[in-house]
Amino acid sequence: MIKNRDEILSFGDVEAKDLALKIIEHAIAKADPYRIVKESVKVGDDKIIVEGKSFKITGDIYVVAIGKASCPMAKAIEELLGDRIKEGVAITKYGYSMPLSRIKVIEAGHPIPDENSVRGAEKAIKIAEKVGEEDILIVLVSGGGSALFVMPEDGISLEDKIRINELLLRSGAKIHEINTVRKHISKVKGGKFVKDARGEVIALIISDVVGDNLEVIASGITTKDPTTFEDAYRILKLHSIWDKVPESVRKHIELGMKGLKEETLKKDLNNVHNFLICSSKRVCEFACEKAEELGYPAYIVTSTLEGEAKHAGTVISSIVQEIWRNNRPFRKPVVLIFGGETTVTITGKAGKGGPNQELALSSAKKIAELRGCCIVSVDTDGTDGPTDAAGGIVDSYTVEVLEANGIDVDEYLNNHNTYEALKIAKGLIFTGATKTNVNSMVVAVIL
Repeated sequence: MIKNRDEILSFGDVEAKDLALKIIEHAIAKADPYRIVKESVKVGDDKIIVEGKSFKITGDIYVVAIGKASCPMAKAIEELLGDRIKEGVAITKYGYSMPLSRIKVIEAGHPIPDENSVRGAEKAIKIAEKVGEEDILIVLVSGGGSALFVMPEDGISLEDKIRINELLLRSGAKIHEINTVRKHISKVKGGKFVKDARGEVIALIISDVVGDNLEVIASGITTKDPTTFEDAYRILKLHSIWDKVPESVRKHIELGMKGLKEETLKKDLNNVHNFLICSSKRVCEFACEKAEELGYPAYIVTSTLEGEAKHAGTVISSIVQEIWRNNRPFRKPVVLIFGGETTVTITGKAGKGGPNQELALSSAKKIAELRGCCIVSVDTDGTDGPTDAAGGIVDSYTVEVLEANGIDVDEYLNNHNTYEALKIAKGLIFTGATKTNVNSMVVAVIL
């Protein structure tokens, strides 16, 4: 899975790095969406069973898959249901598609939506409208759905949607804040996609958000939503971008606060059934199991890591330093596992990088010269920020290598140019598209 493993292991704390890479690869492989769906869904002669709940098949079955993991999830459903599927669509990120037999695949833009994001939403809406009272609509939801599944409210153009998306991503807002705004300028998010559904709706959801709140994942396509237009307004003001967002968006939110625009879904629907089938918590458990299988004690420190990426890196490396020097709170050798999602706040121009690369580089300083230590941080979907790298890995030699090449670590962190620094230190991780998305993962090894 890791394409540049040999380069990463060509120098430095090789034993520690090899262990960390094995743990990461195992955890991502175990989170394979195809496998997860096959384990979660069983099909009998006349029924579908999801985690013990049975749904009788009396009519047609339709499928709508949305997110980076939509194709492997859809493939599993195709194999389970075959020609019982009347029609379906899978909307995924460019480069994440795979051949499907009964379900149409549409690739679209991520993290910035494009025309295909709208085309995919239009196709999904048409399919949902065909679902009768005796039919079943299976909705497969995974991370990335907010950008891949787009239908702006009347009066808001796709360009306006793209602009506010860019502003939110650069602001340092957390994902639940970003998705609160997205839900209130969309015709399909915040439960609106299923509010008029006539048949049974079975939603299988893979979480890519901290805390696994269903209303946040892909902006809550099939769930009720507790947030309001007032919340969207507050978030835009909090991050100082209210005056920068397009006028059409401000107008829509202002009308919404006056009760003149439709709110998101506020109640549970009896015919809509949501199942969380995989999350960061489970992937951290997969990582822990692999470390122990390889003979090392391992601990999940948290599966809800949040905050500014470089600050998270400082905290994690401080824990590593304490263990290496004082054998507390754990004795070495030991493996520490963290799951979650950090952010990068950008002001002005920025170089090339992503939150996982920034976390990794920021942690390099405190583990400098602590032989036998490494920290790896990756996005499980294989793409960290707007780069081709999945994340970064550093060890006790990283700072030494960078300084020998004239690189000031703090300068590169301040300019958010972490990709270029890690490239010099042979600390970038390349996996390609993993076709899953279960948040980011950090593994720290102290030998």
